[in-house]
Amino acid sequence: MSNEKEFIPVRIAVLTVSDTRKIEDDKSGKTLVDRIEGAGHIVADRKILRDEREQIADQLREWCANKDVDVVISTGGTGLTGRDVTVEAHRDVYEKEMDAFSTLFTMISFPKVGMSAVQSRACGGVANGTYLFALPGSPGACKDAWDEILSVQLDYRHGPCNFVEIFPRLDEHKRRK
Repeated sequence: MSNEKEFIPVRIAVLTVSDTRKIEDDKSGKTLVDRIEGAGHIVADRKILRDEREQIADQLREWCANKDVDVVISTGGTGLTGRDVTVEAHRDVYEKEMDAFSTLFTMISFPKVGMSAVQSRACGGVANGTYLFALPGSPGACKDAWDEILSVQLDYRHGPCNFVEIFPRLDEHKRRK
């Protein structure tokens, strides 16, 4: 009998944050969908919302309350301009922030975009037993985050540890008496 773990598909919702994009021209969202499905995971839902903090946070909360969504990945609205509010919306929802996600994303981005990596506010966290990640709104950033971080951590077969194996313990604090 083999000790190899079997692949476990994860249900992932994709949110594009943009004042101008539609599904037809949403290259970053399509990049994520293609990679998610290509890896054998399930796209549980996909939406595009304007850069409105409350609307974004409400959508994140809705997906976190949905037992058919394990992970939420948003793209767009992570920059420094006045309309970039995705990170604030994510932080409105997070129970815990994953500081190392931001650091690792910056390390991966730096060799590709140089000092421009300092402008990214990509972040990750956990809420209601759901992983949430906010990525920049470029296809390249989505490829980098998926290919070099998320595809690995969302693969149950990855060792020594991965996000999938700790799913059951993400909300254990709510079950304590």
